[in-house]
Amino acid sequence: MQVHTVRCFGAAPGHGNVALVIEDGPAAPAARQAFAQAQPHPACVFLDPGLQQNWIADYYYPHARSPLCLHATLGAAQVLFARAGQAAPDLVLATAMRGQALRLSRQGEDVFVALQPQDVPDVAVDAALAAWLLDQPGLRLAAAPVLASVGSPKLLIEVPERATLLALRPPLERILDWGGAHGVSGCYVVCRIGEDAYEGRNFNHLDPAMEDRATGVAAGALAAHLGRAITLHQGGALGAPCLIRTRVQDGAILVGGRAEPVPGD
Repeated sequence: MQVHTVRCFGAAPGHGNVALVIEDGPAAPAARQAFAQAQPHPACVFLDPGLQQNWIADYYYPHARSPLCLHATLGAAQVLFARAGQAAPDLVLATAMRGQALRLSRQGEDVFVALQPQDVPDVAVDAALAAWLLDQPGLRLAAAPVLASVGSPKLLIEVPERATLLALRPPLERILDWGGAHGVSGCYVVCRIGEDAYEGRNFNHLDPAMEDRATGVAAGALAAHLGRAITLHQGGALGAPCLIRTRVQDGAILVGGRAEPVPGD
């Protein structure tokens, strides 16, 4: 088994959300889940050979298998592009759970993943639900909450102030129970910090210490909802400043950023 450690979406060298990329790992989902649960990092992706020289990506958080994890996808892209060389063309991954096609490209120092907006569960969401999930009675919002997806549905909640965003300590079990019952991968809370710039936090883990430093699927979902390119900052308050760039191109949502192998890996 080969295990590669990659920092993804870092705002500067040495920062980022860590993903483990595993080749020749166990085949059984239960064994993969056990491996992910034993790691100190937020996400693992197991790479399996696919058809026509493509790859299949199977994603695991410590608590659950996932249909898509974009920071782990960036990690996989770093491993595959490093092996293929600078002249390599774009690569394609297919997700293990849903067969979603992910096209990987390099643009300067960044790696981008091209995705299509996806359908979301038919679930009613409103301000009262957002306040209940975040355990914030009387919560003020900057916009109505919405569901959006580029492969893993997120409940997007926009608050008007950064102080509100940073102060949140929601009941994580409540969020995961609600999400599990409705097919939604947690809450992503953002505030606007510039014309096309946002800061965000993701609540989709039971352990507060495992809060995401960067959540690419949420950045993609927000760009798909807004219909425009944005930059999204995350993880600064956790000591791991990350920067996610998105673009809208011919109906696709491109989500990208830095992908850096950990020295000594």
